[in-house]
Amino acid sequence: MLITFGFLTYIGYSKLRHIIFSPLNILLHKTRAKGELAPIVDLDKALEGDEEAMARVRFGAAKLADFTWKQLLDLDACTRCGRCQDNCPAWLSGKPLSPKFVILDLQRHMHATAAGVLAGAEAPYGEVAMLGDVITDEVLWSCTTCRACEENCPVAIEHVDAIVDMRRNLVLEQGRMPETAEAALRSIEQRGHPWRGTQATRTGWADGLEVPLLADNPEAEYLFWVGCTGSLVDRNMRVTQALVKILRTAGVSFAILGDEETCTGDPARRLGNEYLFQMLAQQNIETLNTYGVKKIITHCPHCFNTLKNEYPQFGGYFEMVHHSQLIARLLQDGRLTPAQALREKVTYHDACYLGRHNDVFAEPRQALQALPGVELQEMRWNQRQGLCCGAGGGHAFMEVNIGRRVNHIRTEQALDTGAAVVATGCPFCMQMFEDGIKSKGAEERVRVQDIAELVAQSLPDDAERGAG
Repeated sequence: MLITFGFLTYIGYSKLRHIIFSPLNILLHKTRAKGELAPIVDLDKALEGDEEAMARVRFGAAKLADFTWKQLLDLDACTRCGRCQDNCPAWLSGKPLSPKFVILDLQRHMHATAAGVLAGAEAPYGEVAMLGDVITDEVLWSCTTCRACEENCPVAIEHVDAIVDMRRNLVLEQGRMPETAEAALRSIEQRGHPWRGTQATRTGWADGLEVPLLADNPEAEYLFWVGCTGSLVDRNMRVTQALVKILRTAGVSFAILGDEETCTGDPARRLGNEYLFQMLAQQNIETLNTYGVKKIITHCPHCFNTLKNEYPQFGGYFEMVHHSQLIARLLQDGRLTPAQALREKVTYHDACYLGRHNDVFAEPRQALQALPGVELQEMRWNQRQGLCCGAGGGHAFMEVNIGRRVNHIRTEQALDTGAAVVATGCPFCMQMFEDGIKSKGAEERVRVQDIAELVAQSLPDDAERGAG
């Protein structure tokens, strides 16, 4: 009996402690959606000077005590297997981020300072700063929030939530962030979108198309949430126009917000500016609820994830459908009839925020396979194991000039399939692949297209039936 209890006590203080903590961590894994980040509750009150809120609210995580109990449990649950690291796009591209060592470095820091914390020491962490010394800024800003680490972790460690919490403190309390990230956040705050160089307007893409506005058509079945990239970036405007053609051909009742639409706040939240995100979320929810919006279509997985999984935190409850899901349904129901054969080999890239974050894998492939002449060829890393394009976590708007570019690695994987078309369902992925294809000098033999563009091309020339 003494030996048994002695052994159990030893395990708790040894490298074998994960034997106890790993099963517990799995049992207590988060129940919220995979793509949902936890909010900072009463953040607005704290920033406005409410003393009670200021005493309670933590502006992200600057020290171990700022983490939740589950985040601290994660640290001792790690089995050191390295699966997270083996699948991390940042690590694979030569950046300093290793999800494994983020956890293990925090674990060592926790054990080194535990005695002082338990004793109530005035400065239990000494002169070692968790942010900067234990976890460097370069490590935190290398993360694309793709969640490949979490998908492959056998013990349910939540790496991304911890990384974003540390980013939050850098941004909200310390004002430390890459210049390009700061510029994107400033653009969102001042102009309602992160594309700081564009002179485009929210409705310029619709010139001559007579796309209905929700203000004039409040009875429309669907709101088409166009998104910042779909309305403001030239290449992605063509995707938006293709989707309008599809919706009209299928007789779908839809309308857009036009100039009333603004950024969902996804880049702000992932870059650590939780306050800006919450302001945008509340503003958008007020607009949507004023119109009584129930159903929303979007072709951006980041908008899709934010509206579907994160707006409910602030009272925004909407039935969300990604355009690939709707297109697959319209094809299955016979409301779209492809007539033009494409006769090309196509490889499909799973966008992280559509696939891993929201488990949408089948519908995009169903839509592509419904097109005559399409031969679908999977990349070696696909579906849940698909490699990130490199744009998530705010990386579409900031530069981390360390190691290789993630999108170049993913482009090489696409080129290895021999496909003539790289298909995607995400505007950011499209931009990353276009850059990657150009970097390889492969523009003459391969192109990137959105699912909506391929479907629209396959429709009869006279298919469009009228306004939404």
